Amino acid sequence: MNIGLYQNASALNALERWQDAVSQNITSSQVNGFKRRTVQVSGVNAGEILYNPTMRPDRGDGAPAISPQTRYAISFVSGENQPTGRDLDFAVSGDGFFGFKTPDGQTAYTRAGQFQIRADRTLVTTQGLEVLSEDGNPIQFPAQNGKLVVNADGTVRFGDAILGRIGVFKAANTARLSSLSAGVFSAGPGAGMTSVESPEIQQGYLEASNIAPLREMVDLVNISRAYEANQKLIQTREKALEQTLEALT
Repeated sequence: MNIGLYQNASALNALERWQDAVSQNITSSQVNGFKRRTVQVSGVNAGEILYNPTMRPDRGDGAPAISPQTRYAISFVSGENQPTGRDLDFAVSGDGFFGFKTPDGQTAYTRAGQFQIRADRTLVTTQGLEVLSEDGNPIQFPAQNGKLVVNADGTVRFGDAILGRIGVFKAANTARLSSLSAGVFSAGPGAGMTSVESPEIQQGYLEASNIAPLREMVDLVNISRAYEANQKLIQTREKALEQTLEALT
């Protein structure tokens, strides 16, 4: 068995997964609150390489044959908070996510705080889903007109009334957060979601994605070059194998 061919094939697979992540990053770079997809590569032992017929794998004579193994991950580094001047736009400074109820009654989380007020005076996301207060309930506005002010700690003031605090929730283990859509996450078992006691919210701001498009473009170039190099190695190994077989026949 030609271990080198398997190693190069594994490398091509890893590069394809990396390219998929980079392409998604570039496509979603303008989505508020989007978090960069990454591919983590590690080496796994795929057997032993025996250099001559006297070597025996049961004695550990050979060298380990290492192949790349990949898995997707998410970078939760904060994006830049950009001013919008809109009263219903909010950005979290530091750790934490806004929470809202999904149509199936589950709680989802996002850093994109572009909200609106529904016809029934409930604070909702742009998809019409109810934004949660710190105690997990919807935030209702009174029928009369008033000035909306949200303090840095999330306290919602509408005219002279205090309506509660916008909930900001953090995960003890962000690796247990799964992406539902662009910038929206669900908390899996072990995520350890808790309410942030002293959040920092900026009214009139939205958090941009944490994508640097130029960096992603550089990654695409590096991926292309590495892919081409591995293809050439496979072709070289196949040619050497073909010449060996021809010499033996």
